[in-house]
Amino acid sequence: MFMVEAKRIIIVIFGALLNALSLNLFLIGANVYASGFTGAAQILSSVFKDFIGINISTGILLLLLNIPVLLVGWFKVGKGFTLYSIVSVFFSSLFLQFIPVVALSNDIILNAVFGGVIGGLGMGLTLKIGASTGGMDIVAMILSRLKDKPIGIYFLVMNSVIIALAGILYLPENALYTLLTLYVSTRVIDAIHTRHEKVTAMIVTLKTDELQQAIHRKMVRGITILPAKGAYTKADKSLMYLVITRYELYDLEKIISEVDPDAFTNIVETAGVYGFFRRD
Repeated sequence: MFMVEAKRIIIVIFGALLNALSLNLFLIGANVYASGFTGAAQILSSVFKDFIGINISTGILLLLLNIPVLLVGWFKVGKGFTLYSIVSVFFSSLFLQFIPVVALSNDIILNAVFGGVIGGLGMGLTLKIGASTGGMDIVAMILSRLKDKPIGIYFLVMNSVIIALAGILYLPENALYTLLTLYVSTRVIDAIHTRHEKVTAMIVTLKTDELQQAIHRKMVRGITILPAKGAYTKADKSLMYLVITRYELYDLEKIISEVDPDAFTNIVETAGVYGFFRRD
């Protein structure tokens, strides 16, 4: 267990390093912006520096923006999930503070693309092991717990504001290059980890009660249990059907491997959910 958690923390720190490299080596020098709270911190840092004359680093602002969200996440989402977010935010801010801002290229397209690739790689690796990068990930998790509605609109609104400000404060081209960065980073995350807000898990198991209890100890999700029979063995089994958010996928896989490693599990993308998928 210790080695599993240690590996998880190392991956979170590595993801934070990639995020910082994406910003300080490519995006910040080109006035191209990342998504979510990171992009918001970039915008604020640019405004303070270029329009007010106060030099506040992106790392410090990223940390300040995340503090209230992390506090809410600690009580509303869960200490384990939020703890990894705290590690990610802390090391992202630390790396941003100490890695120098260097323009490796004067080509803004190269900066936008490589910044998006490296940033997407860092976020994708973090999401894949069930952690988050804080910011909008925490907000999305809170909203997914409170409302059974699509949360993508919140990402869209915030990123739209960042894109618009990039074009208004600087040049319209900066907004287009920011849009390119967001597209590239999203595609990289898609290649590493699902970006779908909800996925459906179908689990065929002989340990129905144990698995149901283990899932409900960790997640507030409804489960439908159907009778099933093995075609070859003719053994009576159960099919457990549940819908979860992408943030909970790592925890579900971990629970299944611990309770019933012989279970057969199929994870499919969920286009939409009608009605509640929480356990009341």
